[in-house]
Amino acid sequence: MAGFELVIFALLGYLTGSIPFGLIITRIAGAGDIRAIGSGNIGATNVLRTGNKSLAALTLAGDMGKGLIPVLIAKIWWAEAPALAVAGGAFLGHLYPVWLRFKGGKGVATYIGVLTGVSWIAGLGFAGVWLAVAYISRYSSLAALTAAVVAPLILALLGDWPGVGLFTMLTALVFLRHHANIQRLMKGEESKIGAKKT
Repeated sequence: MAGFELVIFALLGYLTGSIPFGLIITRIAGAGDIRAIGSGNIGATNVLRTGNKSLAALTLAGDMGKGLIPVLIAKIWWAEAPALAVAGGAFLGHLYPVWLRFKGGKGVATYIGVLTGVSWIAGLGFAGVWLAVAYISRYSSLAALTAAVVAPLILALLGDWPGVGLFTMLTALVFLRHHANIQRLMKGEESKIGAKKT
């Protein structure tokens, strides 16, 4: 497939990934602008800070779905290369949405979505690592970072080298977007799962 065609797939993925479900869902529910709450992030974790678990769950599903569904469509109707292009575009769209002046979320839910679309085995592996690390450490950010490191390794074991290349880059972006969390983890100041912020 020509490079120009892959750019089109990436652009379509980007537009889908740019849909700010957290912002849309909270506004429809009358919870106000999620960017004015907590960390100001548009993702499910910050939506949870509104105290409404249902809105957070809907946001999580939306952010995962906008990565998963386009990738599956590209993979089923076309091939792996277009699916990877859509995956990269959707992830970038969530991180840097054009509708919100390129200020988006941290990308974990969308990462899971695009990863599962590319390889359901790798998606399950990510979820398993996340759950294990979160259960042991009680740090959501640490669980996400660890799972993001493991994901390309799983793809390597599966022999999906194009996927390894893409998800190594996406993992680097996950770390970049979590730089503040990493600093807090190193200082022992990161909030644990279930802990109330003061």
